[in-house]
Amino acid sequence: MSSFPDPQACHKFPRPLIYAPFLSSIRSGMDRFCASERFEYLQGLVTEFQDTDSEEAKEQILANLANFAYDPRNMEGLRMLQVTDLFLDMLTEENENFVEFGIGGLCNLSMDRECRDQILESGGIPLVTGCLSSHRDETVLSAITTLMNLTTGASRSETTDSAVVQCMLRFSLTQNPRLSNLATVFLQDYCLQEQVDRARDIMQGHSRSVLGIPLPKD
Repeated sequence: MSSFPDPQACHKFPRPLIYAPFLSSIRSGMDRFCASERFEYLQGLVTEFQDTDSEEAKEQILANLANFAYDPRNMEGLRMLQVTDLFLDMLTEENENFVEFGIGGLCNLSMDRECRDQILESGGIPLVTGCLSSHRDETVLSAITTLMNLTTGASRSETTDSAVVQCMLRFSLTQNPRLSNLATVFLQDYCLQEQVDRARDIMQGHSRSVLGIPLPKD
């Protein structure tokens, strides 16, 4: 097995998350702003999210914030506005769009080392791991990629916990190529072979789920 990878270097697979329905708003808006205008725009979005009672409006704001988290120019402003915590809060919501956009935003933010550290300091790994049980492919893919980005020397024991490794083994067997390929990358590049072997041994005789994480649908 290769040496433990740098999450920043490994994020070429898969591509960062972009929510296509909202690209026009991004192109026509933020690209022309200076730094102070960008911050004011982001601040306005966060305020609007907090003030509105419309779930549809909240969904669009979350999707736009997730997209803005892909642009390194926005990272400082997003950190100052504590958008990391906002995204983490969304992971326990019943609205599946909130969860999908929240984990998508974390997937993008976690490419930045300071944002990654914020997520880790906020105890975000269990919340991200919980997204592996989603029935939405995009949510699961974002969760796996976020776990990759959150893996450091200190956090590795949590991001590659036995239950997570067992889950990746199961995902690697699904007929969904995006999911199986990404799970295989996780097992090969982020787990020790002995962890994978131990997880396989634990899985013997188990056919339904791993600590609440269901088998992927073929």
